[in-house]
Amino acid sequence: MTPWVRTRLRTAPGAACALALLVALTACLAAAFPRAVDRYGDAGLHRAVAQAGPERSGVRVAAPIPSPLLPQTQREDALRPEALSRQYADVRALVPEPLTVDGGQSTYGVSTTMDLVAPDPWLPRPTGLPAQVSLVAQAGLAEHADLRTGRLPRATGQVTSRAAEVEAAVTVETAKGLHIKAGSVIHVPGVEREPLAVRVTAIVAPRDPDGAYWSVRPLLRTPTLVRLPGPSSDADRYWLGALLLAPDAAPAILGTPGNPERYWQLSPATDALHAHDTDRLRSAIASLESGPALQKVRTAIGDLADEYTAGVTDVNTDLDDVLASYARLREGVDPLVSVAAFGTGTVAAVVLLMAGGLAADRRRTELALLRARGASLRGLTGRLLAETAVIALPAGALGLTAALLALPAPRALPAVLTAAAVTALACGALPLRAAAAHRAVRVHGGREDVTSVRPSRRRTVAELTLVVLAAGAVETLRRRGTSGSAGDQLVSLAPVLIGVIAALVLVRLYPLPLRALARPAGRLRGAVGHLSLARAGRTSVPATLPLLALLTALTTAAFGGSVLAGVREARDHAALLTVGADARIETTGPLPTALPDRIRRVPGVDGVAEASIAYQARPEEGRETVALVGVDPGEYAALAGRVGAGRFGGGELRAAAGAGSGPATGSGSGEGGSGSALPALASPATAATYGTRPFPVGLEDGSTVTVRIVLVRDRTPAVSGAHFLVVDRAGLSGTAARPTALLLTGDHLDTGALRRAAGDSAGIQLRSEERARFVDSPLQSGAERIYTTAVAAGAGYAVLALLLALLRAAPERTALLARLRTMGLTRAQGRRLLVLESLPQAVLAALGGTLTGWAAIRLLSPGIDLTTIALASTQTAPTRAELHTDALSLTVPAISVLVLAVGVVAGQAWWSGRRGSVRELRAGDAR
Repeated sequence: MTPWVRTRLRTAPGAACALALLVALTACLAAAFPRAVDRYGDAGLHRAVAQAGPERSGVRVAAPIPSPLLPQTQREDALRPEALSRQYADVRALVPEPLTVDGGQSTYGVSTTMDLVAPDPWLPRPTGLPAQVSLVAQAGLAEHADLRTGRLPRATGQVTSRAAEVEAAVTVETAKGLHIKAGSVIHVPGVEREPLAVRVTAIVAPRDPDGAYWSVRPLLRTPTLVRLPGPSSDADRYWLGALLLAPDAAPAILGTPGNPERYWQLSPATDALHAHDTDRLRSAIASLESGPALQKVRTAIGDLADEYTAGVTDVNTDLDDVLASYARLREGVDPLVSVAAFGTGTVAAVVLLMAGGLAADRRRTELALLRARGASLRGLTGRLLAETAVIALPAGALGLTAALLALPAPRALPAVLTAAAVTALACGALPLRAAAAHRAVRVHGGREDVTSVRPSRRRTVAELTLVVLAAGAVETLRRRGTSGSAGDQLVSLAPVLIGVIAALVLVRLYPLPLRALARPAGRLRGAVGHLSLARAGRTSVPATLPLLALLTALTTAAFGGSVLAGVREARDHAALLTVGADARIETTGPLPTALPDRIRRVPGVDGVAEASIAYQARPEEGRETVALVGVDPGEYAALAGRVGAGRFGGGELRAAAGAGSGPATGSGSGEGGSGSALPALASPATAATYGTRPFPVGLEDGSTVTVRIVLVRDRTPAVSGAHFLVVDRAGLSGTAARPTALLLTGDHLDTGALRRAAGDSAGIQLRSEERARFVDSPLQSGAERIYTTAVAAGAGYAVLALLLALLRAAPERTALLARLRTMGLTRAQGRRLLVLESLPQAVLAALGGTLTGWAAIRLLSPGIDLTTIALASTQTAPTRAELHTDALSLTVPAISVLVLAVGVVAGQAWWSGRRGSVRELRAGDAR
């Protein structure tokens, strides 16, 4: 450490500690972002693979047995464990990276591809058909099963295809379903030989029934009652189970008509799957299925595809489909997260630049004196860089270390790069600002306030360039949307660019109202108003940087808050449309008569709408079915109005006297007059099919009702789907009118009391539970948490930018108050002066941020689809979740800026009033 740096650190330890804290915090947040993205991305991928199950995520390599043209001993040797184990090791080694095999759940063996009939009479025959079995010689049974009865199967001597008997094990479920006991003998047909006897020596229980060893082929674990294809009845069923042979007994399968095959079952190591490797994983799987890796696997197995083979080796897996589905989900989430990241990153960068600018302004006299005494610009910049680096480098390393320890993730390079970028920006802010201010050697500078300095041509060109970029990004986002644009960073920067352009425009317009108000204020009695406007107009040009930070932060906060509010509203609305109300009680048959009254007495229930729903109603005795809902029009209209689904007036569905039901045999062609038909509310599809004429509808109880469509609505609370009818249940028959569902409304439903009142006979569906199901993947919840954190961090940096701006002007304001107090200014007038001086920029930032946020949302909303992040990917979204303005997100940050600015300035005035004025009045004292 040079004497210069050591002296500077001793002179201003407070400023050094503040800079170190700012750099450490910013570096920690910057490094944490990519690691948090990796963590929720990996969690989402692991959830997708787990939901797919081992049967879809596993990779199965299957090879036919050697051709019958080869010697029998050679064919038998190909099925022995030694050969299969060697080929298994070769296949595992050929799996392309980054796909990693879980050795604990992977296995290999031989199995029949055709089920074998077991004619033993003691095996169960539910409908007279004999049971069938599959012979499987799979390695690793002892490691994956616990022995319940008997001993594990083994082979005596060298088993060949002519063996008369082999030993096998069955699982507990197979033994129970097929009535197998230890010691039972099952006979399977042979080829040109006597039937093969399979003696069951063990009954085992899987240690991990859901693991890949047992779940890739569930038949190994659980027998199946197979129903024959076609128009079968209960008489066409038979049992199918698996007999687990010893691996050394695999050659015996050659003597059966089961058409055996060799297989190598590879289970991916879920923990080794990472979201950032998705493209490489899909490429590796494609290579295994039909690319270079497949050719290598065939070579390793010895598949020559000539006259000595009975086929070729195939590799099959559905893992590529799982990865493709996950990639589509992530493509819808990542652009929204990028918007939050760019917004917060921009504000953080502005704050770091402001910190460097503050230090340069505080030391302007010192640096000008050094330049006047002969210091070169390069030497001065180098010393400032060394001085800042001594503080920023350890702080950046500390922030990076904290992020690495707090958020374990597989990759460290993105975190290191982002933390390094923050540190480099912090190191360069002060030297670059000083170099720009002291290019020329001068002791005194001219005025640099916003009312006197005119923008340069370079600044005009730069601002116009940003305008073009922002307009292009906004138009691109409106036309293409966020889907499929994860790699287009300009689109993610669109909200930030809108805020930047608005800040530049407001900075140009800022002097105009000050000039207009300065002269009228000068005619007022008292000097406070005129002096405050004059002071605000003489704010130096570098002090307009806080306006840029505040506008960008307020735009990002408004955009982010509106995204989060839109996600919440989309989930609430989707859950409401799915349930139809705040809660739903439904049975397949009529509800108990006393149940509606009991439900009405449950705490929290505000309203109950009874509905009789016939899901299989048939209009005009046709094959097409519609859901017909019988309701009380008044209750149901109130429900529809509250949930916002298909509002209508209750009187429009009231049944006239004598309208509705016909005899059980039907009402004929439905040519009766419209006066005898029930008014009905229908879906658009149903209305387009049947029009407004009266037509009969056959109900499930055999009765017929004549309806006439008078209202058309896209949705209705009681049922979902494209075809429905809603009528007054007073016009239905007694049986059809009995309610089968209750739709409940209430803001604070007592769930426990509701379940107790409904009992076990009725199913209960709650809106709150349905809402929770819409978050289907950690990818969605993780992205939402990161978005919330990014918005909060952006707001924090905006507050810090405001404090830095006020801190920069604090010494000058304190000296001004001291001088004015010697002229008779009171403390109250001093407080008013500082508050009025700070109000123009605070009001400008608040109003500009609110308008900019509103404009950004309105401009970008056509291209933003929140459906992916709001609703579960596995379900069909009932509506498209669109971005719209949120009043709280627009107004709360702006009001907070005003309150904070006024509060800080008032506090500064109060504190300066308590101190003496001697120090501030010293001539030539450096500040």
